[in-house]
Amino acid sequence: MYSIYIKELKSFFGTATGYIVIAIFLIATGLMLWVFPGDYNIIDRGYADLEGLFALAPWLYMFLCPAVTMRMIAEERQNGTMELLVTRPLTGWDIALGKLLAGWTVVLIALLPTLVWFVSVNLLAEPQFNVDYAQFWGSWMGLLFLALVFVSVGIFSSSLSKNQIVVFILSALFCFTLYYGFELIGSLFSGNVAYTLRTVGIHEHYSSIARGVIDSRDIAYFLSVSALFAYFTKLRIKNTL
Repeated sequence: MYSIYIKELKSFFGTATGYIVIAIFLIATGLMLWVFPGDYNIIDRGYADLEGLFALAPWLYMFLCPAVTMRMIAEERQNGTMELLVTRPLTGWDIALGKLLAGWTVVLIALLPTLVWFVSVNLLAEPQFNVDYAQFWGSWMGLLFLALVFVSVGIFSSSLSKNQIVVFILSALFCFTLYYGFELIGSLFSGNVAYTLRTVGIHEHYSSIARGVIDSRDIAYFLSVSALFAYFTKLRIKNTL
């Protein structure tokens, strides 16, 4: 698994594409938070917080995570190198989890520069450093768990086609459906049915963590969904070979 992990990281950062993808994510987020006027703009809001980041990032993830993962298996199949992987002492789980952890690491690297904005918000606060640390770190952890799910979905999508454009579109659609699709369906109902539908989707659990409340049920949800899609990926790898 470690060899797959290192291989994927070297492959992603071995070309300009990897850096461009991360740069687009950070530039788009920075412009929305600091430059463009609107609900996400920190200065316009007048509050020393990064709620705009945590509201905006899940939607930008729907571009970032598919872009990071779309080539991971599709390219292997296109180049005929997937068959070479099984000649090594690697299992389907090794391949699936190695690629999952590599993709998650890339998103984590893209997310780390946002800590600079946290420092900036602390300095802008009156008095300085008078911010809700629990909410920030809870929300930031929520982004890490959300990235784990979206990356696992993206890698599974990459196992469905050799065409990376098709993979990107499928991954983005799957991520949107999981994140907000069940929320939209739940809004059509009321009572227990609406609540059950909402809890199936990611938005309900992400919103819970974003309030700064780390609930074991939300963490279990994210880990379970990620493991499920990793299992689907493992099955696809096995059936492809």
